[in-house]
Formats: sequence, C-alpha cells, structure tokens
Amino acid sequence: MGQPDSTPDPPSVPPPSGPSPSTPPPYPSPYPPPGVPAAGPATETSEPPPPEEPPPHRWGIGAYVLVEILFLGSSFLIAALLADPGSPSVAAVVLGLSVPTVLAAGTAVLITRVRGNGPRIDLGLRWSARDVGAGLLWGLGGLVVSVPASLIFVAIVGSDNATTAVGQAFDGIRVGWPVAFGVFVLVAFVAPICEEIVYRGLLWGAVTKHGANRWVAFALTTLLFAMAHFELTRTPLLLVVALPIGLARVFTGRLPASIVAHQVNNLLPALALALTLTGGVPAPA
Repeated sequence: MGQPDSTPDPPSVPPPSGPSPSTPPPYPSPYPPPGVPAAGPATETSEPPPPEEPPPHRWGIGAYVLVEILFLGSSFLIAALLADPGSPSVAAVVLGLSVPTVLAAGTAVLITRVRGNGPRIDLGLRWSARDVGAGLLWGLGGLVVSVPASLIFVAIVGSDNATTAVGQAFDGIRVGWPVAFGVFVLVAFVAPICEEIVYRGLLWGAVTKHGANRWVAFALTTLLFAMAHFELTRTPLLLVVALPIGLARVFTGRLPASIVAHQVNNLLPALALALTLTGGVPAPA
C-alpha cells in the first residue's frame, strides 16, 4: 500500500470584503446611484443686485425762486428796452414772450445738471411713446372740460376781460404767414415745454423733495401755474385748464405726458392767434 499524502492542506483565507476587481460597481461611476439627483452644471443662485438709487438732488424751492426771478427780470428788461406803447413791434413782442420763458427753462435744466442728476432723473424728462399717448388722452380730455368752461367764462366776464395776455400783447399787429407760423409754433409747442419744465418739473421736484406726496405737488403746482400768468381775471379759468395737465404728470410720474397735454390745450388758441395776426380772423372787439 502506498504511503498517505503527508502534505498539509493550505490554510483557508477568508474572501476579501467588497466587490472583487472583476465585479463591476453597482452603478457606472459617472452617474449617481438611483434616487440621487444628477449633479448638473453649476448655476448662479444669487440674483443680480438691484440698481443703485440715484442720490437725492441738492436743489429745492430756492432753485424755483431763482428761475422765477430770472423770468420776471428778463421780461421787464425786454419790455423796457424794446417796448413801444405807441406802435408795438412784432419783434419786441416775440422776444418778450420767448426769451424769458426759454431762459427760465434753460436755467432749470442747468440747475439739475449742476446740483442734481440731470433733467431725465430729477425732472422726469424721459420721452416714450406711452407718455406721448397718455399726454394726448389727457389733453383731449382737458379740451372737453376747458372749451365749455371758456364759453361759460366769456359769457360771465365778457370778451374784453377774457382776452389772454398773449392776445393783448399782439393786439393791433398784423404780420405775414411766416411770422404768424413762428408765433404759432412758439405758443403751441415751445412755451408748453418751457412752462412744464419750470412748474411740473422744477417746482414739482422741489415740493416732493421736502416729503410732500404727488397730490400736494399737484395742488401747489396747479395753483402757482395759474397765478404766474398774472391774469387775475382769468385765474379761475386757468385753474380749470391746468387740472388735466397736472393729472397727466400725477398718473405717469414723468414730464412728457404733461408737456403733450399742455401742447394739445394750446393748439386752438395758437391757431386762432396766428389767423388773427394774418388778418384771416378778425380780432375780438
């Protein structure tokens, strides 16, 4: 019989823990396990910072007073130098109507640039189609109110007392169509821009700077606008005329709407004045 195999058995070694090198992982390594959301590309979770508020302007009521002094002073100066009571000159009248108004508005804009953030921010002088449309609506709506109010006013006070200061300044003057057209443009388009910059721009910003809300600004600018024409008899009518113009500023928050509303209001008087200057329409008796 052969001898039994005396070679001892190798010791048993426990299998290594975890998957063997040949066993694939439970999920491919580029992908997460089931139930774990995939990690997408990094996204920006923080919102962009809000735009910075412009610093408050450094002008106030004093700026408006300065502009009014310049307006009155230049008006009296031009009247003293150019006016001829015996035979009024059309050039003197046009200069007396245009120069003080343009000077006042230009000074107001300059003040916002020197001591503020410029007219676009401080005065709300930012044009848009929406504001132009709103101004047209407020202007046309104002005519619905102001035209009947004007007829009632004339019936009460008489035509002599209802004549505007501009109409009185051009009384007795006759000119050709080119000059009459220039007066029409001045009264219908240029003057409303300048007056709105001063009253519902500069004065409005001065009032709201001291904590007043838009309705207080609306009331004060409407009152001062009517009084600043120095037509005491027509002041009640001017208040009615100024209401829709001021409301255009209230509800849009910007100046172009009130400018357009003011221009719509001035169209008919400007056209009547131009026709009167050419003799196409007889001057009121």
